[in-house]
Amino acid sequence: MTEIDAKTDALVPAWLTLPDVAEKLDVEVTRVRQLVKEGQLIAVRRGENRVLQVPADFIGEGKVVKGLVGTITLLKDDGFSDEEMLEWLFTEDESLPGTPAQALRENRGTEVKRRAQALAV
Repeated sequence: MTEIDAKTDALVPAWLTLPDVAEKLDVEVTRVRQLVKEGQLIAVRRGENRVLQVPADFIGEGKVVKGLVGTITLLKDDGFSDEEMLEWLFTEDESLPGTPAQALRENRGTEVKRRAQALAV
């Protein structure tokens, strides 16, 4: 688990604690920890208590946003750290438009994955 800098922290509009994520997904907190451990979710330590938190945009209607897991895998394969992935996912991209995280929420994952693959070139 990474601690993130203020610049990256400011890019993410809202955060959820692991118990909040568990409630939204209707699973146990141990399952959320497993998703983080397996690289299906990115969680970072933030705030004065350094509590593990996940960007709220990663959680949709009772499930992890479609396309997120594949995108995380591509970025990891490209050598991105958790902090670099968050920065990439939450930085405006004029050509999308919006951020890759927004595009995933709007079911435009194919385009996001295409951009993530292009980073490896």
